[in-house]
Amino acid sequence: MSDKTILLLGGAGLVGAQVARHIARDVHPEKIVLASLYQREVREVIGPLEKEFPSVQFVGVWGDVFVRADFTDEKRGALLQSPARRENLFDDLMGDLDAAYARSRLVQLIHEIKPDVIVDSINTATAISYQDVYTASIIARQRLDALFARIETLSQSMNAQTGSATEAALRSGITELEQMRQSAKAAFDGLVLSQAVPQLVRHVILVLRATEHVGTRLYLKIGTTGTGGMGLNIPYTHGEDKPSAKLMSKTAVAFAHTGLMFLMARTPGAPIVKEIKPAAMIGYADITIRSITERGEAVHVYNSQSKPLVDALILHDDLKQYKNLGKLQMAVIDTGENGLFTKGEFEAITAVGQMEFITPEEIASKVVLEIKGQNTGGDVIAAIDGAVLDPTYRAGQLRRTVLEDVERLEKETGVPSIALGQLGPPEISKLLYEAYLLKMRYHTLSRVLAQSPKTIANTLYRYIVRHESLRQTITSVGLPILAPDGARIFRGPFIRIPERADTNRVPLTPDAIDAFARKGWVDLRPENFARWKERFERMHRARKQLRGRGSAAVTREAYLTDEINIGDVVAWVFNNEEIGYRIK
Repeated sequence: MSDKTILLLGGAGLVGAQVARHIARDVHPEKIVLASLYQREVREVIGPLEKEFPSVQFVGVWGDVFVRADFTDEKRGALLQSPARRENLFDDLMGDLDAAYARSRLVQLIHEIKPDVIVDSINTATAISYQDVYTASIIARQRLDALFARIETLSQSMNAQTGSATEAALRSGITELEQMRQSAKAAFDGLVLSQAVPQLVRHVILVLRATEHVGTRLYLKIGTTGTGGMGLNIPYTHGEDKPSAKLMSKTAVAFAHTGLMFLMARTPGAPIVKEIKPAAMIGYADITIRSITERGEAVHVYNSQSKPLVDALILHDDLKQYKNLGKLQMAVIDTGENGLFTKGEFEAITAVGQMEFITPEEIASKVVLEIKGQNTGGDVIAAIDGAVLDPTYRAGQLRRTVLEDVERLEKETGVPSIALGQLGPPEISKLLYEAYLLKMRYHTLSRVLAQSPKTIANTLYRYIVRHESLRQTITSVGLPILAPDGARIFRGPFIRIPERADTNRVPLTPDAIDAFARKGWVDLRPENFARWKERFERMHRARKQLRGRGSAAVTREAYLTDEINIGDVVAWVFNNEEIGYRIK
């Protein structure tokens, strides 16, 4: 095949960079164009590639390809702040298709480059679904309700007044209503513009028309299952609910995209259309010590405070009340677009029966074979159910190396890599920290089983009081530590659970405390360690049954060692209590 020019959308990402390397090595095109969101990341990827493959021309372009060319360097949040730009976005989404086609940055890019092959590794489902139609709906409803209620109130007030009083009230009311109207209009626009299906449909139609126009031979999409191959029982969410509506929207958009590409592949004049859809966590890019951020802001360690549980819980306390001890640094595994994971989080997610993982090099090798016309069996368009890329032997071997490397960094820094609290729901962090405390004090399942729940609770409370740095890390990532008596907590400036966007003050009842502790508090009460003992007893019994049964004994109920490995323990909880395991 004579594919001279290849366009890699998302080319500076974890997968895109490896696709570029494999294409340069095995396909030998004249030019590879890497398009990504930020100039910095494009340049970081292109530099090493140019040195490694001097015979290939590498070109970098950057900006948002989901908007018109005029907006490609602007953030979506800033666009939504402007009434004029919201109107522009609405026209591009719902208005005349030909006009939107002419303005589209993606279309212009395809026209300029005229690629023989497009490899699209942008996580389109995330880009569209994480605009969060659910939050936009709630905000729009609240603002419209407030506007209508105020109209009714002002109407009744003016009806009760006469003369100059009515005229003054009318002028004041008109000003207030105009401000409320603008606020409601902005919320309504945000709701309309966050709708996933119109965005996805228009995106696919623009790609189809542009590739038809320039004669692109192959459009290959690297898609997503949205859940790393897991089902509706996936234990990792983006909020308090499970399954998360936001996460399920990502899956819905991902497979809607597959369906639209299926139709695209059946359209006369369209390029060959293929989709590679990894069904495991993709990783990894680096193992490093890093200052932790969340939503672009540094996470700080604060001196925790012991406060009584009274009639209400303040979720975000005044930062000035807490001594700032500096930025939180921890040994982490960098998985590119998937984010940062601690040793505990990575160990739990990649455990057998959980999401497990696949390397970007393996994905890239499949992409190259499909470009070269060799049938890999991994084309979702051809066989949706049979084409997902399952976890691999290589990744399983590398898992041990990853965990050993992080453990080495833990020893060098003296900072345990347990959980950041950012992998939702916070239940995974709560379980990891509780398992870590059990490991540090008792080391094995057997020793835990030999203690009473009350003894464990009091022992671990004394441990957390003595180990100030660990306590401050736990509370600084948003997890309160509930004392054995259930009457006090150690806490930092903010608390992740309960997760409430509508208020900063949450009433406390015994039932509420129980619910919060189950979901995202490190719970040092005896009743919680009674549950841990029940778990360890089940794990201990399953371990005794391993002998004489061969590989048939290794099921999701099995735990293979007496040692407490926190990630594997939490994975066991997900497998056997949360029913959060993969079936294929």
